[in-house]
Amino acid sequence: MKKIYVVGIGPGAYEQMTIRAAKALESCEVIIGYTVYVDLVREHFAGKEFLTTPMKQEVERCRMAFETASAGKTTAMICSGDAGVYGMSGLMLEIGEEYPEVEVECVPGVTAAIGGASVLGAPLIHDFAVISLSDLLTPWEKIEKRLLAAAGADFVICLYNPSSKKRYDYLQKACDLILKYQPESLVCATVSNIGREGEQKQIYTLGELRNAKVDMFTTVFIGNSQTKEINGAMVTPRGYRI
Repeated sequence: MKKIYVVGIGPGAYEQMTIRAAKALESCEVIIGYTVYVDLVREHFAGKEFLTTPMKQEVERCRMAFETASAGKTTAMICSGDAGVYGMSGLMLEIGEEYPEVEVECVPGVTAAIGGASVLGAPLIHDFAVISLSDLLTPWEKIEKRLLAAAGADFVICLYNPSSKKRYDYLQKACDLILKYQPESLVCATVSNIGREGEQKQIYTLGELRNAKVDMFTTVFIGNSQTKEINGAMVTPRGYRI
């Protein structure tokens, strides 16, 4: 059977991969992905064939995977975190309509929201929203509506892709929108390089977060009205009586 695994490798370190993800990669002949992600797993899967493409060649990468699988080689398309959270699963399944003879199996991984939450303590114990601030594929106007809706509904908000060289002020813009519904004293936090060397966390108020320096390797956590700091941890109570 011709098959592709779409695999979330988590933060990148082998020991933070799920057992299922590691077994899927071990069973493959070819591992395909963005160059940076392939470099993270290459040493742990010696003897495999590795194929890569740079950023902004996602469609080409997916077609490469299907062509490879169509040639009879069991193939893995890898993504950091979870392939179904801002990853390649959706695009792979869309393009897969052109290759009905190839079976696609999605294998979950630890996404930044979950990995970062464990570093901070328990910020996502109650309802939360995950929003990317990247407007590469989503218009800023739509991102703005989602931020306002989530803040107005008092969700904990987890922000992916909070800043880049071209989007240096997007976190500030997001905080200004959230401040329409939440106070400056709201408990927030950032975690950078989650599960990797140089991992760091920082607790802020929403007012302080507005001016925080972040990058594409940072995940931002904005609390709700119940979120509090407990001994350096960010905690959103679920509501148990204690």
